[in-house]
Amino acid sequence: MLGRWTTWSTRKYELDKMGLGDLVVAYLTHYSIQVYLVLALVGLASTLYLAESAWGPMLAAGATVVIYPLVEYALHRWVLHARWPYKSRWTAKAWKRVHYDHHQNPHDLSVLFGALYTTLPTILAVTLPLGWLVAGVAGAAAAMTTGLLIFAVYEFCHCVQHLPFTPRNGWLREIKKRHLAHHFHSEQGNFGITSGVWDRVFGTFYGQMKEVERSPTTFNLGYTGAERDRYPWVAELSESEDELTARRQRRRATA
Repeated sequence: MLGRWTTWSTRKYELDKMGLGDLVVAYLTHYSIQVYLVLALVGLASTLYLAESAWGPMLAAGATVVIYPLVEYALHRWVLHARWPYKSRWTAKAWKRVHYDHHQNPHDLSVLFGALYTTLPTILAVTLPLGWLVAGVAGAAAAMTTGLLIFAVYEFCHCVQHLPFTPRNGWLREIKKRHLAHHFHSEQGNFGITSGVWDRVFGTFYGQMKEVERSPTTFNLGYTGAERDRYPWVAELSESEDELTARRQRRRATA
């Protein structure tokens, strides 16, 4: 255990060297989680103030819960695992921060949490129009609040999936197993972090590693060799491939 509530500026958090208590402290003290929770409180207060009845906001919140797994799947598969983000100097830096670095080092908690400049606009762009269509301004506030809380839960689940900890809850154990397979066996499937529904719909679900071939690009997401040379913007901000290999070897030696 950490023994005290430390700030993110005083230490580096490596999930493979942490326990559940360490994670809870790190999670609750991360600025992005605090922002989501504060904005959720603002959204809840706005909902209560604006709502003429409970039904509209409740329907907006329910619609947000229903649509969330599809949004999670679509963004993970067709944005974060697409190749177009690193092919443009305008999106390369964001892609590196948001997903490439996470696959390079899945244990680094600092790059597991989404960057606010990408997560907040996405949450608002999805929830505000949806809520407004369902129940006007109060519905928009309720949908935003729900989206923020869901994403905060998503972030915690994602952390647990990379923690050397076996959850007692069967659902958590199952999503953890699938997500680790995504990182260490084949990143070309199991795109759902909290749900496997849309993986099943689109044919990218695999429950056992033997069901799909091992991918050679789980760590580099295809950004290697000629691709790295042709589109150098992520490489200019990253370690060389030799440095990456050496770092992984050092980690294995000290594990």
